[in-house]
Amino acid sequence: MMIRLSKTIMVAAIALFATLVGFGNITDYGTNFAFVHHVLDMDTLFPDTTIRYRAITSPALHQAAYLLIIAAEVATALLCWIGAFRMFTAIRQNAATFQASKSFAVAGLTLGFLVWQVGFMSIGGEWFGMWMSQQWNGVPSAFRFVVTILAVLIYVVLPDQD
Repeated sequence: MMIRLSKTIMVAAIALFATLVGFGNITDYGTNFAFVHHVLDMDTLFPDTTIRYRAITSPALHQAAYLLIIAAEVATALLCWIGAFRMFTAIRQNAATFQASKSFAVAGLTLGFLVWQVGFMSIGGEWFGMWMSQQWNGVPSAFRFVVTILAVLIYVVLPDQD
């Protein structure tokens, strides 16, 4: 029972994290939008870089990208909250029932992994060269989030016993 409770609490912790990130992006829209704007504009990269042709300079596309990021963060939070609730209500059930209760948590953790791995590290970091920016480099933070979420995902999907 302690392992099941541990898994449930860890999913809730990721739900809280994604909630706070989404909330921060909504309530401090302008400050956090600047991050997306500069990454997509590629205006703070190394002066000699030859990848600036990848830049997206359309303000409308900046807004769309930021709204997509916020939506994915909020969806991550909601899926993880639902998953944690379903896991908590199944803690005392048999192993098969508890295993089945993990589906929303697995979906939320997977989406969170994709947001920060694909969205920030792969697309932002590599395609838009975010790693070259002294001021707008979110790769180290994204890496911490990816590793944490991945560790929780691995732990949660481990089979449980009766």
